[in-house]
Amino acid sequence: MTETTHTTKLPEGHPIRVYFQENDLIHSLLEELSNTIPEEDFQKYTNVFNQLSTIEKRFARKENQLFPFLEKKNWVGPSQGMWSFHDNLRDQFRLIRYYLRNQNFEKVTINTPFLVDGIYRLMHVEETVLFPNALDLLTEEDWIKMRVGEEEIGWMLPQNPAPFPQEEYIHPSEDFTQRELPFSLENTSHYDEGYMTVEQVNLLFRTMPLDLTYVDENDRVIFYNRGEERVFPRSAGIIGREVKFCHPPKSVGTVLRILEEFRKGTKNESSFWINYKERLIYIRYFAVRDADKNYKGVIEMSQDISDIRKIEGEKRLLDWE
Repeated sequence: MTETTHTTKLPEGHPIRVYFQENDLIHSLLEELSNTIPEEDFQKYTNVFNQLSTIEKRFARKENQLFPFLEKKNWVGPSQGMWSFHDNLRDQFRLIRYYLRNQNFEKVTINTPFLVDGIYRLMHVEETVLFPNALDLLTEEDWIKMRVGEEEIGWMLPQNPAPFPQEEYIHPSEDFTQRELPFSLENTSHYDEGYMTVEQVNLLFRTMPLDLTYVDENDRVIFYNRGEERVFPRSAGIIGREVKFCHPPKSVGTVLRILEEFRKGTKNESSFWINYKERLIYIRYFAVRDADKNYKGVIEMSQDISDIRKIEGEKRLLDWE
């Protein structure tokens, strides 16, 4: 099923039409990959494999854009079944990529047909079940909203598809559309993305495994999060205090220089790491600026990274038992 013969009735840039345009590319890549012997033409196989792996963008668009719209229409099957299919293919990509790094051509050759067949089977389900039903269930407004969200994820195509709809396309950064939300906004405040109550904000800051301190543009401490296990002690007495009085004398000069450079706009971030009570502590400072780039203070973030530093390989299974 190709874009040119089955979806030309859909407008340019329509999400489903774009999926079929990607199908044409995927078919050609699968054919090329199947006909390339990795041991004889390692570079070509690697190039084709890497291009095919951009199918992750397609998976992400389905999982984060298409599936949520279908869930609102009470069709949850794709979110449950097809997402698992995606994850199986992701595992296959990771496995082949591992064998490519080690130039284990035998294993690459053995596993390639599984990847190719899996993608063919996935596209067959898309073409015969997922996309036709989605076109029946979703409205023009749904597709327009979906396409706006897709802009942030991207496509497999060498060039971005045409805007959809042509005359009404709005970039995500300029999208101020008021949407119907599936939760109450009572007692909430609006943030850049989403709504939370004061309690939820406090719970968020309290749960984060970080020490956060916010110093305003006047060098006064206006906030710190009260986590269960802080790296450095803090008390309510720090609120309103000049930041230069909140650090040991030997480090005040460094802190003041950071604030000066942030205020001048010459720097935006500074990082340190120290050993503290036999733990490795990562300390970062970030300049806070408004939409017009005016200096609004600094965030100090401290984190115990002792255990993070020891992480190797991957952990993909829950080990609570």
